Amino acid sequence: MPPEATTLPAARARAGSVPTAWRAPLLRLALAWAGLFALAWRDWAEMAWQWWNASTYNHILLIPSILAWLVRLRWPELAKLAPQAWRPGLAMLAVGLAAWLAGRALGINTVSQLGAVAMLQAAVAASLGPRVTAGLLFPLAYMLFLVPVGDEIVPALQAVTAEMAVALTLASGVPAVIDGVFIDTPAGLFEVAEACSGVKFLVAMIALGTLVAHLCFASWRRRAAFMAVAVVVPVLANGVRAWGTIYIAQSQGVEFAAGFDHIVYGWIFFALVMTAVLGASWRFFDRPPDAPLIEAAALEASPLLARLASPRGSDGPPAAPALTD
Repeated sequence: MPPEATTLPAARARAGSVPTAWRAPLLRLALAWAGLFALAWRDWAEMAWQWWNASTYNHILLIPSILAWLVRLRWPELAKLAPQAWRPGLAMLAVGLAAWLAGRALGINTVSQLGAVAMLQAAVAASLGPRVTAGLLFPLAYMLFLVPVGDEIVPALQAVTAEMAVALTLASGVPAVIDGVFIDTPAGLFEVAEACSGVKFLVAMIALGTLVAHLCFASWRRRAAFMAVAVVVPVLANGVRAWGTIYIAQSQGVEFAAGFDHIVYGWIFFALVMTAVLGASWRFFDRPPDAPLIEAAALEASPLLARLASPRGSDGPPAAPALTD
């Protein structure tokens, strides 16, 4: 075989063309997704409304582009695989459908929205098979960030922020008395309102931290440590921000402090926290930038994926035919 014949598939994959073996499965997947979007259109409309109108979830507007980018990074290796229809994916689809129906029946939006996303994930498995699904495992899992969750922890974050703020206020020599989320100081009464809980930066930082942990770390211990930092630092920083507002109000007045807090909290705070976390973690990144995210050869050689892809499922691959004269 001439050398150019062996390099042609890889070149086409790099160029973004779709191999023949992928065309029918991708068409099935597109039709399945269209049907599932139509089925759960109310949930998708509600989610899109929250992405656009609720500041806590504005960052989710970037998630679809991130998902497309993650798939694009994997495409040169994915194109080497042969997608196949996979019946167990239909069982996964049934579970997602059940969750969606339960959420709609009970009026629990989070459950129905998770079910809507789970149905799309299951459709990928059913249409493309276990090997391709394994190659897309992280992007599929990252789809869960499309579901707007976080408001549930606002009261807890308010309480933590208030306790941190009053402790720092007392430590800085300013008398203060706390009553729930209210802090009474000589300059006036401050409330750690829902908007000051720091939830929007925490959920955005978790989404960003998950992406960075996946792309920049190879060690699972370092990934776990980085995610711990990504969760703890925004909470601590928000407590410091609340204290700074109270402290500035003692000398500059409540109105000045409120305006300063609005500017810093709305435009600068998250950027500073994100830069600090990434800067401190930079030297610990242990994944080479040019390292492939997946390897088609490893997915093909996996005994587990071979058993899953076998028509006999968990019974193992079919027995080799006996040789006859």
